[in-house]
Amino acid sequence: MPSLKAVLFEINGVFINDADLQFALIDEILLAENLQPTDRFYRDSSLGKSDRCCLKENLATRGRILSEEQLDKLIQRKSQIYQQKMAEISPFPLWEDVLPCISAMKLKNIPLGIVTGYCRSDAEFILRQAQLDQTFDVIVTADEVKAFKPSGDSYRLAIAQLNQKFPGQNIQSENCLAIEDNFHGIQAAKSAGIPVVGVAHTYPFHMLQRCSNWCVDYLTDLELERIDPSLAPPAEVLK
Repeated sequence: MPSLKAVLFEINGVFINDADLQFALIDEILLAENLQPTDRFYRDSSLGKSDRCCLKENLATRGRILSEEQLDKLIQRKSQIYQQKMAEISPFPLWEDVLPCISAMKLKNIPLGIVTGYCRSDAEFILRQAQLDQTFDVIVTADEVKAFKPSGDSYRLAIAQLNQKFPGQNIQSENCLAIEDNFHGIQAAKSAGIPVVGVAHTYPFHMLQRCSNWCVDYLTDLELERIDPSLAPPAEVLK
């Protein structure tokens, strides 16, 4: 691929192991609306989608159509409960390979970004809890785009923001790398023209390998030098 100029991460599933809590909270909202909770098929098909998309689809399949204002209130309520419950979890459910991966990339001076299905409040909360709130150059959340994953709009917006922050870099989609854990996220990155690394946090390696450009079991297995040889450290001069 052309020279690597930026790496873009999803948070949900890539940084945080919170899928069970996410679905439990959606079920809680459905039950409060006197509706049946989600089933396994829906859970698999919703991974990588925003809260708005998940709730809207879930409610619609049960014959409940809400206004955008009503959806906003449900999302806000879910966000408040989510942050309360996450703050109570010890240790914080950050995947163990996240911090070493981020540290290695920072040493290479590669711009880093977030492109996530979380609302901004949840994304900023997670990054603060993980002590990563000063790490990323751009953050695009579900609040900033109308069509979220599997649409590529969120990734396109992230590239536009990177070019605003680094005006001399001329960052294009082919210069970026997306790191995703699910099929909707991979599809979103590819539809924006961005090569993708699938990390097997949520799905098995062999399933992600079929649809991503590269695949790793753990973020610490990712060797950027294999993707862009120019990032390899200079060879030691033989004495």
